[in-house]
Amino acid sequence: MCRCRLAIGIPRGTLLVERKLTAILAADVARYSALMEADEAATFERLRSDRKELFEPEIKKHHGRIFKVMGDGLLAEFGSVVDAVECAVTLQRGLAERNARVGEAIEVRIGINLGEVIVEGRDRYGEGVNIAARLQELAEPGGICVSGKVSKEIEKKLPIRLEPMGEKRMKNITEPVACYRINLEAFPRTQLDRSLPNLDRRSDRTSIAVLPFNNMSGDPEQEYFSDGITEDIITDLSKISGLQVVARNTVFTYKDKPILAQQAAAELGVKFLLEGSVRKAGSRVRVTGQLIDGKNGSHVWADRYDRELTDIFAIQDEITQAIVNQLKVKLLPEEQKAIQAAPPTANVEAYAFYLRGRQFSHMCSKSYVQMARRMFTRAAELDPGYARAYSGIADCDSILHSWHHVEVSIEGILAMSAKALALDPKLAEAHASRGLALQFGGRHEEAAAEFEQALSLDPNLYEANYFYARFFNAQGDFEQAAKLFERATEIRSTDYRSPVLLTAVYRSLGREEDRIRAARLGLERAEHELNLHPENSGPAQLGALALAHLGERDRAKEWAARAIAIDPDDLLALYNIACTYSQLGEIEMAIDVLEKVLPHASAEQILWFSKDSDLDPLRSHTRFQKLFERSTTP
Repeated sequence: MCRCRLAIGIPRGTLLVERKLTAILAADVARYSALMEADEAATFERLRSDRKELFEPEIKKHHGRIFKVMGDGLLAEFGSVVDAVECAVTLQRGLAERNARVGEAIEVRIGINLGEVIVEGRDRYGEGVNIAARLQELAEPGGICVSGKVSKEIEKKLPIRLEPMGEKRMKNITEPVACYRINLEAFPRTQLDRSLPNLDRRSDRTSIAVLPFNNMSGDPEQEYFSDGITEDIITDLSKISGLQVVARNTVFTYKDKPILAQQAAAELGVKFLLEGSVRKAGSRVRVTGQLIDGKNGSHVWADRYDRELTDIFAIQDEITQAIVNQLKVKLLPEEQKAIQAAPPTANVEAYAFYLRGRQFSHMCSKSYVQMARRMFTRAAELDPGYARAYSGIADCDSILHSWHHVEVSIEGILAMSAKALALDPKLAEAHASRGLALQFGGRHEEAAAEFEQALSLDPNLYEANYFYARFFNAQGDFEQAAKLFERATEIRSTDYRSPVLLTAVYRSLGREEDRIRAARLGLERAEHELNLHPENSGPAQLGALALAHLGERDRAKEWAARAIAIDPDDLLALYNIACTYSQLGEIEMAIDVLEKVLPHASAEQILWFSKDSDLDPLRSHTRFQKLFERSTTP
């Protein structure tokens, strides 16, 4: 860190002021006065033991130094921002574990800032310290709040999720400070604990995680291809009973984040890691793979495949077989048969179009769903026996029919999903597609049966969880909707729709803390997606709604205006903007927008509208009641 002594123009004999740039951690006990009032002696003893047994050792372990201790808090400095943040996370987790062990809920708020401080002996003063203290005040009990400077330092160095809190005015600080909340639930270890509840750490099976293969093509647009190969290898390895394979949604939290193999293996609780890269150029492809021992980081196996692009499926099979051989896993006859089975398509061009279509279909807005349909259609043309392509077309048609009011018949959609199932009766995607079409056709019992079948075939299928969650939400079964939206949020780490839709579900269930948490997560993901694709109105629509739930009025209106500017005639966008205005208390504006939506609403959408708590502020308004009545009258 930079040090300097200010001596220019100072009279001889005057004490020099030393300054330096450092990371400051401020910690303070939440509800300290109430705790002391309830039991002063016990509280004092507990805080003393926490400081001696947890805070002091961990701060020292992370190369920090406590320079001030108050009755209910402390200040520490670190030479590294990464050390400060990792220490803060460790402290909060350690304190939570101690609370669970002793049955006492003592919680601490932590703030971290990177800034210049004045050095006076062992003490530190100045704006760098003051901002850390103000950030600590903004943190939730048990939480961590950091400044914008800290976020920039750690965003590419730690596998961490930061939730923007906006710029905050702080006492005695001239300029507003950008503030971020650290999502402790998204920090790898905590996320794994939630995502892998059934992983038996004592199992005799060999455990392995397939980290996302790097896209080495020099073209970010090829990311879908390397991701697709990663997912296919995970799927193939998951068919082997002798292996414990970490789920796709968990390993993809490591995507684009530098991390040591041994650290990742420890966090994932696995013995081995498979990592690799894909370089696609013209008709050629190069795939590398390395099997790593998680205990010591050594390479167990490595190979490179330089082939024609048409050999990509053979390469995947060879990598899977190499893993089986190296780990000496015994295959059951049916497992050997499954690994050697023909891929869903032998046409690599159809495969590439399908992967691209799947990427587009996740982007929500009408224009992207239409592009996804074109990709799936082309895949089916290239390989008429490609079941997944027909399932993708059915999904797009259902979304276009119900959410975007495009002229597509339910009978045609059901025929398309039936074609996919005729080609592959055990294709989970096709059962989910059929369930969606049946739902929009008003055949609810049959739809539920298809969703259940899809989930029994593949519990980790995003579409099955997301579509079924919407089904339950429209029925008013918010408990089931919450569970499935939560699962969809976990399965796809880029999914901003599910957490934003959860905000209304949580409100209906009276879960206010969860509602705010979901809004923050949805906003973070929407903001990331909007930065990548500023032309996509989807994240702008739902980001605006998340901001409204968080009470950020000006930003919510800005995002709403942006969404309408991108897609002024998209009825789904208009509905989401109406919900945003409703949450902001802009009742007349919300109804103005709904007047453009409700006359076109289907029976299934009217069912959704009637249960959506985002519209609750409008329901007592005479104008809304008349509009809704006209829309529901045959």
